[in-house]
Amino acid sequence: MAEIKVPELAETISEGTIAQWLKKPGDFVSKGEYIVELETDKVNVEIISEHEGVIAEFKAAEGDTVQVGETIAIVSEKGTAGIETGREAESVDEPAGKTSEAPAAAPVQKAETEPKKSSERIIATPAARKLAREKGIDLSEVSPADPLGRVRRQDVSSYQPENAAKQAAPAPAAKPAQQPAAAESGKPVERVRMSRRRQTIASRLVEVQQTAAMLTTFNEVDMTAVMELRKKWKDRFYEENDVRLGFMSFFTKAVVAALKKIPNLNAEIQGNDLLVKKFYDIGVAVSTDEGLVVPVIRDADRKNFAEIEGNLVELAEKARTNKLSLNDLQGGTFTITNGGVFGSLLSTPILNGPQVGILGMHTIQLRPVAIDKDRMENRPMMYIALSYDHRIVDGKEAVTFLKKVKELIEDPESLLFGS
Repeated sequence: MAEIKVPELAETISEGTIAQWLKKPGDFVSKGEYIVELETDKVNVEIISEHEGVIAEFKAAEGDTVQVGETIAIVSEKGTAGIETGREAESVDEPAGKTSEAPAAAPVQKAETEPKKSSERIIATPAARKLAREKGIDLSEVSPADPLGRVRRQDVSSYQPENAAKQAAPAPAAKPAQQPAAAESGKPVERVRMSRRRQTIASRLVEVQQTAAMLTTFNEVDMTAVMELRKKWKDRFYEENDVRLGFMSFFTKAVVAALKKIPNLNAEIQGNDLLVKKFYDIGVAVSTDEGLVVPVIRDADRKNFAEIEGNLVELAEKARTNKLSLNDLQGGTFTITNGGVFGSLLSTPILNGPQVGILGMHTIQLRPVAIDKDRMENRPMMYIALSYDHRIVDGKEAVTFLKKVKELIEDPESLLFGS
């Protein structure tokens, strides 16, 4: 017998939740084959079997929280699928001397497991599997829009209004006593269990507000120069780099320059010590169906605009397809979040602990701006916000940082051409 244990995941992750067993007891598993999907605080990971043989038993059920190093399954390395389970049935269920009845036990066991095999062949994204579990939907009944047959989250969502009503219709007659428990007021409600990631986001945001002395300072940026520069160089930039020139690379460069001016915003508190980081790994908040994630652009100070834009495209695609690795999400020193893509005009971003600073970008809006005493012009303006930990960053430093970002964005050539 061999044990399958939860492997080391990352320095900051010590546990996870069993999201989906990809095998069942009695199945044969090859070495290196995926056996279980584990939901962690940041991403979902699939754990492989380090052994070859027949799965004898599971030590944890779906929904259980398991620790790194904990045994979650037992594999019989001597068995093969079907043969091992037949022997186990004979040795466990039958008393000695009645081996003639053993052959009848195996077909019964095989018949019981047969219907489950079809559902195991369903190819689905982790997001689709989670939603299906939350809604109580059998993935084998969902018709995928993907021509390759992969079930996605939107397939599960669209399935619900078509079939859920039919499946739920007999429920009131069968279990009338459960209706008041669902909604004491008599009005319809739906109880959905939060995913582990959503629970983690909730607890960390509350923790930050309880432990950090968070303040926010605001400014506004005239985006005219950036927009004109992008319009002038976008075609050549795309031809030479095969990636489009966006706003985020300008803000990333501006943030790095401002962090070098105000190093305490690139730090964290450890006990009574202040850990000032001399590298610049900038997190960029990305919204996904499963919640907010913050992938990290490594060594942003050493990368040019094309490299930053390329990283952004790659990380955004990974986030959308749920393929971010733990390494993509760890070790950021400062975060940028852009609520403007959803139309936010002004907001107060919450710190991404243990970081002590986060920059919020917002939507670009034409507003009348005084050019001088006699002239007014409509300019594309953006409000920017800096939330910071007042325990180690003073108001003067925060305002200086935000002013530096504003100056660089309003003079983008100094960023793009390094002058």
